[in-house]
Amino acid sequence: MQEPPLVWDRTIAKYARRYAEHRRGDCQLIHSMGPYGENIFWGGGLDWRPVDAVRSWIDEHQFYNKTANACAPSKLCGHYTQVVWRETTRLGCARVECNTTAVFINCNYYPPGNYLGESPFGRSHV
Repeated sequence: MQEPPLVWDRTIAKYARRYAEHRRGDCQLIHSMGPYGENIFWGGGLDWRPVDAVRSWIDEHQFYNKTANACAPSKLCGHYTQVVWRETTRLGCARVECNTTAVFINCNYYPPGNYLGESPFGRSHV
């Protein structure tokens, strides 16, 4: 079963932009701790684009064990599961070039996902 498409939300994008601007000075991978689900990305140099961030998050699918609903030992897969979280319907993203000659990209999702013990694909897939 395919996940439903996400819809761009200007309010969420505005939130993402404000937080990305907050990170411009240091480009640190620190979550906003806001009301949305969130993926963050850092890339050295200024050539990184949003598609690069999303590709890195989606590439984590190789570390997600659907049967166990868990990441492989010592691997990350939570960015992937947030991107495909079935109940998420809206998102907004932002990209800033940091003062440290790096790029910070964040995407925020509503409703958020990645609830402990829940499958990103819905209850029927657990």
